[in-house]
Amino acid sequence: MDRNKVVLVDENDLALGEMEKLEAHKKGKLHRAFSVFIFNNNNEMLLHQRADKKYHGAGLWTNACCSHPQMSEDIKESASERLYYEMGLKCELTKLFSFVYKKAVENDLIEHEFDHVFIGFTNESPKPNNDEVKTYKWAEPEWLQSDIKCNPNSYTSWFKMALPKVLVHLKETV
Repeated sequence: MDRNKVVLVDENDLALGEMEKLEAHKKGKLHRAFSVFIFNNNNEMLLHQRADKKYHGAGLWTNACCSHPQMSEDIKESASERLYYEMGLKCELTKLFSFVYKKAVENDLIEHEFDHVFIGFTNESPKPNNDEVKTYKWAEPEWLQSDIKCNPNSYTSWFKMALPKVLVHLKETV
């Protein structure tokens, strides 16, 4: 699944063009992304530890999957395809919200994303792609929030920013 380009966007998510993914992260260019959060019937969230060979965030814990839709792709369809590619899971996804963030990360890179956040529910066991995922676990939100406070450097920046909003949404829909 080739994801070597990103869609450059403005603050309203209007596409401005394309750029190689690594170049966009080196220059801190605002680009389109998505993050997928998956829960099971026990109200546990699926987390994965990013593979060691990732160019940033290697070995960090994060949401079920995240990536960059390509120029002509539907964002929700792209998120569903990537969830299957990374975690071997298929389930209905619902968009919760979008947010923009800019954060310096390791290797002199800058994450500057217009992130579309999706949620899904499944009780299936993941079948992770070893090129993307080192390992995975299901975690209760209360434990997860506590662990993030104790070990903030073990988690990706976008995950720590999106998680509180995702959990508020879950409480409002229960």
